[in-house]
Amino acid sequence: MEKIPQYIDCILPIPVNQHFTYSIPLGMEEKIQVGCRVIVQFGSRKFHTAIVCKIHQEKPEYETKPIESVLDEAPLISEKGFRFWQWIADYYCCSEGEVMKAALPSGLKLESQTSVYLNDDWIEKDRLTDTEESVYQFLSSQKTATIQQINSFTKKSNAYSVIQSLLRKEAISVEEKISERYQPKTIAHIKISSSLTSDEDFEMAFQKLKKAQKQLDLLMYLLNELHHFSASKQESIPRKELMQHGNFTESALRGLIEKGYVELMEVEVDRISGNTEATRKPFNLNQYQEEALNLIHLQFIDKKVVLLHGITASGKTEIYIKLIAEQMRAGKQVLYLLPEIALTSQIIDRLKAVFGNKAGIYHSKFNDAERVEIWNKVEAFDQDQSTGYQLILGARSAIFLPYKNLGLIIVDEEHETSYKQFDPAPRYNARDAAIVLAQIHDAKVLLGTATPSFESYFNAQSGKYGYVQLTKRHFDVAQPEITVADIADAQKRKQMKSLFTPLLFNEMQKALENHEQIILFQNRRGYSPYIQCHSCGWIPVCKHCDVSLTYHKNQNNLQCHYCGYTIPLPQSCGNCQSADVRTKGFGTEKIEDEIKLFFPNAVVDRLDLDSTRKKFGHEKILNKFSDGKTQILVGTQMITKGLDFENVSVVGILDADSLLNYPDFRSHERAFQLMSQVSGRAGRKNRQGKVVIQTYQPNHLVIGKVISNDFEGLFNLTIQERKLFKYPPWYRLVYITIKHKNHERAQLASQQLARELQKTLRSPILGPEYPLLSRVQQYYQLMIRIKLERNASPAEQKRSILEAIEKVKHYENNGTVLFTIDIDPI
Repeated sequence: MEKIPQYIDCILPIPVNQHFTYSIPLGMEEKIQVGCRVIVQFGSRKFHTAIVCKIHQEKPEYETKPIESVLDEAPLISEKGFRFWQWIADYYCCSEGEVMKAALPSGLKLESQTSVYLNDDWIEKDRLTDTEESVYQFLSSQKTATIQQINSFTKKSNAYSVIQSLLRKEAISVEEKISERYQPKTIAHIKISSSLTSDEDFEMAFQKLKKAQKQLDLLMYLLNELHHFSASKQESIPRKELMQHGNFTESALRGLIEKGYVELMEVEVDRISGNTEATRKPFNLNQYQEEALNLIHLQFIDKKVVLLHGITASGKTEIYIKLIAEQMRAGKQVLYLLPEIALTSQIIDRLKAVFGNKAGIYHSKFNDAERVEIWNKVEAFDQDQSTGYQLILGARSAIFLPYKNLGLIIVDEEHETSYKQFDPAPRYNARDAAIVLAQIHDAKVLLGTATPSFESYFNAQSGKYGYVQLTKRHFDVAQPEITVADIADAQKRKQMKSLFTPLLFNEMQKALENHEQIILFQNRRGYSPYIQCHSCGWIPVCKHCDVSLTYHKNQNNLQCHYCGYTIPLPQSCGNCQSADVRTKGFGTEKIEDEIKLFFPNAVVDRLDLDSTRKKFGHEKILNKFSDGKTQILVGTQMITKGLDFENVSVVGILDADSLLNYPDFRSHERAFQLMSQVSGRAGRKNRQGKVVIQTYQPNHLVIGKVISNDFEGLFNLTIQERKLFKYPPWYRLVYITIKHKNHERAQLASQQLARELQKTLRSPILGPEYPLLSRVQQYYQLMIRIKLERNASPAEQKRSILEAIEKVKHYENNGTVLFTIDIDPI
């Protein structure tokens, strides 16, 4: 009986909103399952990893290409995983391929790599130019090379023209080959040869080695070590360990291998740092924490999501640990989301102490291979066999890991903007996506924070979420004493010490005398936001973006924080050639410099994007501060997020006005959150801390609310304004950005889109208008803002938006215009 041809529909990691159909070659049907990875050809030469999402017998109208190979024996993505991907794609208006790119670690995605081969039969070498001859000789020694390797050899950014010329002359050939990115990490082990089985075999070996004493010693040592480990069934010893402990030479080992008495083997090992046993039980909760925990359990009976509103240092983490332990005893997995990598180093130590090897960590500072291993360990979770990770602590991308039996998601510091992905698509919010992920797994969600986002607080007040408050600090430590320092008054009296008011300076002096620590917060990195000519007002700007260049003193250059463009610090004005060019404003780098002038004996560290680029940058800086080796820590908003240091007595907010005056409808909410959070770092264990807020507006409403810790008062004042002007939580926002390198083309396309949207949407449409940054990376950009009513169908409204964009894309000359959609922008 003739077999009916079978086909697959699959997701490709490209920004096209459709599935692609391929045929299954005969003999491959049994290997393919929904959720497996396959290699498919896309276009004439490119090969991609695709995920199978459907197997069927419906032949499409076009001629299908066959699958090249199957990569997995078991599905990589589960049915729940597909449902989650589909929701992300639908809600955030992107393709499933873009979700796939974000979800899978790079090590699980094969890449198509052009390989160049030498034509061995070719003899017309006199036809080659000098560059072609050098590439030909390079290939003669290499046999094969990638285009990237040839670029590196020729020191050209693109050697494509040379390769094309060699192809035309038939000196080389090219082939698209798939290379597997992820390779398991292995280490060399030594074991006794399988040819030595009986006592007679060993006796004969000892006789033959009598004249090679070092080789005999090594063999005897290896036998003794393996006998020592026989209880654990260890059959081999790491080569490095054997050579170091036994103090043997490489020549002795080589001799034994050549004679066939020992064998070299590769053993797969984890890249992630290994065996951590649980060393303590969860702490006993105090009365207030116990009450909060009981209320959370009560709310979880009929609410899927609960907001835990606990003031800073109230002991929220210990409540989380109790909830995690309950879920783990029930055989469930737990996801603990944090907004910043900086936080993971502190909290993972606390969680590992309680949960040992069952706890894993996942974030972007891990390399590809490490991320694949964490993915595999989450997928390998088995409660009965005690394998795999049961608890994952991670940044936003951790929501995509392959959970089998998720019981609880904790979103710590739920108000944080770091949970929002900005570029590339999908532009998801991990907090909101976590709630949907929990629904798919029938799990619970706990949102924890000292300063809730207004949207979450609104949902709690309206009964959509459960709500639990924790109003007492751990050990009954008093809230920090917050005082306001008037910069204008200090300047008028000529009392400023560089960037510091006398009030803050004196508090810092006292803290250092008492051997206490200080945190200084400034939400701007670099030395100075810009430099300016004092004679004519010239300010150097980025040639790719409409933004001034930031001065970085350590590198002695000016940098664009949007595209990375860098120039050396100019010695004179680029307009009038005056030498009077001055720095304006200040960032964390300048604060660090000034502190060293005033307090030369204090050890100062800086925590910002520039100082933490290396893999363990966060951990090193925070560990030094936690161990008391650093007296003063200067940082951006990285230092505001849940860090716990028991010896910090003073916190200084150096420029509150930059937070209060930011042109955004959320500026007051954000300013309150940042100032309250950074204030909470003071006096967390044994004493009341002091917070000094430096500002030109000491009577500002938000500063008053921070001092009185009146979150509810600020919320009630602000929420009515938002209703009046149609902002969240009353309305949903959608921002559409239109980009093109030609200014007029971007303007025309944005006007065309606005007209199309007005035809189909009843919602308020603002724009097109230029955002704060009208040009980024050589692209001019305009923005259309849409306010969607909460009670209208979001799916229907988004469909109308996508249809309008598709229509405008097909207008004349709009083929190169870029459109990006941001749902629920932060």
